[in-house]
Amino acid sequence: MSASQTSSSDIPADVPTLLVKIFGKDRPGITAGLFDTLAAYSVDVVDIEQVVTRGRMVLCALVTEPPPGLEGDLRATVHSWAESMKMQAEIISGLGDNRPRGLGRSLVTVLGHPLTAEATAAIAARITQTGGNIDRIFRLAKYPVTAVEFAVSGVETEPLRTALVTDAARLGIDVAVVAAGLYRRAQRLVVMDVDSTLIQDEVIELFAAHAGCEDKVAEVTAAAMRGELDFEQSLHARVALLEGLDVSVVDKVRSEVRLTPGARTLIRTLKRLGYQVGVVSGGFTQVTDDLKERLGLDFAHANTLEIVDGRLTGKVTGEIVDRAGKARLLRRFAAEAGVPLSQTVAIGDGANDLDMLNAAGLGVAFNAKPVVREAAHAAVNFPFLDTVLYLLGVTREEVEAADILDVV
Repeated sequence: MSASQTSSSDIPADVPTLLVKIFGKDRPGITAGLFDTLAAYSVDVVDIEQVVTRGRMVLCALVTEPPPGLEGDLRATVHSWAESMKMQAEIISGLGDNRPRGLGRSLVTVLGHPLTAEATAAIAARITQTGGNIDRIFRLAKYPVTAVEFAVSGVETEPLRTALVTDAARLGIDVAVVAAGLYRRAQRLVVMDVDSTLIQDEVIELFAAHAGCEDKVAEVTAAAMRGELDFEQSLHARVALLEGLDVSVVDKVRSEVRLTPGARTLIRTLKRLGYQVGVVSGGFTQVTDDLKERLGLDFAHANTLEIVDGRLTGKVTGEIVDRAGKARLLRRFAAEAGVPLSQTVAIGDGANDLDMLNAAGLGVAFNAKPVVREAAHAAVNFPFLDTVLYLLGVTREEVEAADILDVV
């Protein structure tokens, strides 16, 4: 049983208590029935926890000892009531409350498709090896991936993250480790990269396809994303290849942009939860401004293709949005939103996202290059952008309930 879910007060360690455990087929009225039964013996509730899995219930109640001479009668009555409900009962005597949790509280989110028993065993064993204790396990989602959350105490977040992320790649799963507490729910700004994150495409490659130089541009883009080339230099080199394109290409590229699966769900859910959402891109405002309007984003900033006399000049105007620029924009958006930087979430896939990911309270590498996965706080390697919601503790049921309310 985990540390107090519900507690009337702190009780001395030497005060006798009873752990009452009820288990069997779930049905309405079990919880109320147990406490109605216990109420006749004037016990106080110290802790409660209930779990239902595939219709089978486990209900635990930690209560104070009844008045002298009544414990035997309480035990007999609880067992008789449980039998009448076709349940089983177990009552264990002890002293005081649950053992206090160790210092250091973290939430470990594990994503698998599928989530195998082998991977689960390895994660649980690694938590133990780091000195952590698993206090609670909760399923967040069953599709499009299986997502479960472990509440862990007794070890600090950073060493736990280091240990688990190393195992995750070997096990073929994704693991995110964040500090527990109110801090997690306080995150209120999410900023995303665009190319290969919010959308499936590299926008400059879409433009290049119309200029007949797609292969050459793609080669330079890949090298830049791996961190092998200076981003600003590579940007100028690629944009120069677009010189002379008619401005009508902009509308064609906008129509060709494909949102990443789950992108609309992610943004819609975040907005309903009160988050502000923005994008920063090494791409172009000609596309990001359209995405901002279509998706209802709060912030958007990118490079701007220069257009003169109805044609692209092969140049960009204004300050370049590069690796350092994305981090500056995250800070600017946070200031405008009135959100501390520690309460921001950044999502990206390339080397030019690293400064932004490291500056945010939670940096998520989404289907990212190895150098980015290794540096980010968390990594998601499934092609569904809405899986990021599980890292924030949002369940699939909450997403679907919000969708139903929206339709109604």
